[in-house]
Amino acid sequence: MTAGIILVLCLLVLLAYIFDLTSPKTKIPSVLLLLVLGFLVRQLSNFFGVTLIDLQEVLPILGSIGLILIVLEGALELELSRDKLPVVKRAVLIGCIPLIIFALLLAYVFQYITDWDYKTCLTNAIPLAIISSSVAIPSVRSFRKADREFVIYESSISDIIGVIFFNFIVMHDTIGFMAFGSFFVQLIIIIIISFIATGSLSFLLSRLDHHIKFVPIIFLVILIYEISKEFHLPSLVFILVFGLFLNNLNLIGEVKLIQQLKPKVLRREVNKFREITIEATFLVRALFFLLFGYLIHTSELLNTDVLLFSAAITLSIYILRAIALKLSGIKLIPLLFIAPRGLITILLFLSIIPELRLPFINRSMIIQIVILTSLVMMMGTILSKKEPTVETTAEDGPEKDSEEEQIDTL
Repeated sequence: MTAGIILVLCLLVLLAYIFDLTSPKTKIPSVLLLLVLGFLVRQLSNFFGVTLIDLQEVLPILGSIGLILIVLEGALELELSRDKLPVVKRAVLIGCIPLIIFALLLAYVFQYITDWDYKTCLTNAIPLAIISSSVAIPSVRSFRKADREFVIYESSISDIIGVIFFNFIVMHDTIGFMAFGSFFVQLIIIIIISFIATGSLSFLLSRLDHHIKFVPIIFLVILIYEISKEFHLPSLVFILVFGLFLNNLNLIGEVKLIQQLKPKVLRREVNKFREITIEATFLVRALFFLLFGYLIHTSELLNTDVLLFSAAITLSIYILRAIALKLSGIKLIPLLFIAPRGLITILLFLSIIPELRLPFINRSMIIQIVILTSLVMMMGTILSKKEPTVETTAEDGPEKDSEEEQIDTL
């Protein structure tokens, strides 16, 4: 039995890698294939009478670790150089404003339908408003550089703002001056903690000579995040600050305090740390969606009672997105279609206590919206224009050469 489980697990992870590898060519989002694969494993297990332990409790654990790694990976991709500012500004606007507007409007619709209080309706609406970077970013590798960068910035910001917004609503019984004052104090505290923790972790990263250093750093990041979360602090701010600091050392390398961290050595270590983070994120994300697919029941997938709601919510997502992109002066194709829901939507939904869940906001609706938005995104990847190879080479060549020269000089 043990050998069988190990063999199946290895095959599933290898298949997940193949899905990720071929996704830019097939235009099929890997999340869809992972969900289908997990679902098929469940059907085969039932057919052969194989019973496993209850894995429901494992899903939130994988989701929490996945959230940390996804935000960290996204932050390690974000550059704050002056030439990136226009892209960053537009991505922040598109990542934040439509999210908040959509959640507020959807909550009003939920309240109108159910007569539940607005705060509870908003708690149920926010997870459906968040773009999933874990699904969006891997799906835009074949996009032109400008579109690809926009999706990375927008989806990463959407993840962070969405989770902070959700926690803010859930943690306060009433939303008023006291709630905003409390949040402001918590924000200041986590920013202070973030700078201290970032400095300490960066010091360890640059000074540790032991052959094992990146895994302890990742676990320290997870530990700091979870401790901050226990004290009801917006702990994703720490992940964002840590990732941004490491990826933008070139902007502050001349500061005397930063010189103590050996910035040249640290830059080299950051490149290795980024690679480890990307691989760990892939593994956790793959296991999460495989497990979620495994836990899907056929009745949930084909639940026609909520299909109309799911389709209406999906349609409203893209209507609001089209308006936001148009007002921002951004071309609609292919970015209009890149608004998938995924890991964070599922994770936040699972974190809502049963007493606060609206009757029709159930696993069936979440599954259907994740699948529908992934199918729409597949249309976007098909319609996208691949960046010409010559331009990519000409544009990226000097940058790569300079990076190699810099590493050689170290």
